[in-house]
Amino acid sequence: MKKIFIALLLAAFSLGASAQFEKGTKYVGASVSNFGLSYNKYEDFRLGLHALGGYFVADNWLLLGQLGWDHYNGENSFDVGASARYYFKKTGIFCGAGLKFGHVGPDIVKNNLYLTPEVGYCFYLNQNVSIEPAIYCDWSLNHGRDFTKIGLRVGFGYYF
Repeated sequence: MKKIFIALLLAAFSLGASAQFEKGTKYVGASVSNFGLSYNKYEDFRLGLHALGGYFVADNWLLLGQLGWDHYNGENSFDVGASARYYFKKTGIFCGAGLKFGHVGPDIVKNNLYLTPEVGYCFYLNQNVSIEPAIYCDWSLNHGRDFTKIGLRVGFGYYF
């Protein structure tokens, strides 16, 4: 009896996990990035907050919009961007890429365009909520070496 119950429970979780990545599913998320772990020669500490919203335009393909704020070395950076993610349905691993525009100020006033590849994993807490750790790169196309960042991001996602 115990084996049957566990098998049914696993089947229910696997059916729910695949439903999140179907066409028409909406996504809302928030993430905290860096925790002082980013690589950039000008930074001692960096902390970022980002809000995400998206829509699955096809099975496994999510289009995202993003608003973000970063704080480092007494400076604030604000960014807005768009990206796409592909989810590997059976594993929960995702990879994505996009473009974002960032503005740094007030002391160092720079406008940057970033190419933003990322790789992450969706760990589901229930059928709709996930924790999403990811490794990302914000590759500055304007000021390459000075503003390119590699970091760690931990996000929460809600699929509905």
